[in-house]
Amino acid sequence: MKIRPGLVLELAVNFLLPWLAYRLARPYVGETGALIASAVPPLVWSAIELARFRRVDALSVMVLAGIVLSVAAMALGGSARMLLLRESLISGAIGVVFLLSLPMRRPLIFYLARASVAREMAGGAAHFDALWRERPGLASAMRVMTLVWGSGLTAETALRAWMALTWPVERFLVVSPFIGYGIYGGLALWTLWYRKTMRSRLQDSAPASGVAG
Repeated sequence: MKIRPGLVLELAVNFLLPWLAYRLARPYVGETGALIASAVPPLVWSAIELARFRRVDALSVMVLAGIVLSVAAMALGGSARMLLLRESLISGAIGVVFLLSLPMRRPLIFYLARASVAREMAGGAAHFDALWRERPGLASAMRVMTLVWGSGLTAETALRAWMALTWPVERFLVVSPFIGYGIYGGLALWTLWYRKTMRSRLQDSAPASGVAG
């Protein structure tokens, strides 16, 4: 997997800059104001993408949704357990959105993958649309990935929510990061393996279908 400048910029705008905005703003405007400030970089990036390419950046939308959910969850209360639960709600909401997109003609991962391809190559979006139409195996693979990620994120949230509500706070703070990173790491490794496997299958089937890679 090659690391391209467009991907680095996308990750920086959607993850590094929101974190920096949050850290810089928090001493002056508090946690809620800092969360709102962290939404500015992906919001500006989405506006630029919409103006330049007439498309909405899927990753930015997910980041913004997480920030909005975090701000909304703060309104539920400020107890220690509620704050712990708040952190779990974001990934859970994203997991539910993944699962809800399965019956749609194009699941959520389709838009994430197409946005990445569009930045990696000229005409990438049109190329990816053509592959989606001409290779049924790609559509099936996208749905499997959507199902696995949606189920994984939802299960991680359910587990961490149970821990946050029933365990002592100190135990949760020690164990929870290992649970979260373990599940995310497992999903990432599975994705790399599955992507490599499906890429080989699609390449093998291309000559038979007459589709150029």
